[in-house]
Amino acid sequence: MISISKMRSHMYDVVGAIHEVHGELGPGLNESCYQEGFEMELTEQGIPFLRELSFYPKYHGRSMSTSFRIDFLCKDEIIVECKAVSELMPVHRAQLFNYMRLLKKPCGILVNFAPKFAAIERYLFDKEEENIMGMDGSVIQKWGQLKGLS
Repeated sequence: MISISKMRSHMYDVVGAIHEVHGELGPGLNESCYQEGFEMELTEQGIPFLRELSFYPKYHGRSMSTSFRIDFLCKDEIIVECKAVSELMPVHRAQLFNYMRLLKKPCGILVNFAPKFAAIERYLFDKEEENIMGMDGSVIQKWGQLKGLS
């Protein structure tokens, strides 16, 4: 079972970096501007990260030729997807959830920089149960139960 309090503290400085970027740049810019600012802030704070990390999903243990690209992977465990949209939509959450599941990373942050106050959503992935959970422990998506259904 994943420790919510441990993961919350693990994400604390990354969320702080998001707030720093939004505080300085403000609302209404394009996504790439926020991504560049976030990269600079992560570097300044000494938070390890990879930007625009490409990966290939596996089928029967073999890598497929189809690739995906995540905006940021921080501390080798936290996927950060950046948006600059009028509002976060289910498709944005689904994108993050799929990345977390495919990469088996325990933490995901979805951030929308466009509004007056940055909208930050944090999620956890329980590898054993294959569930996406909110920070309150509630199950949001159950992949384990979907296997074998037709």
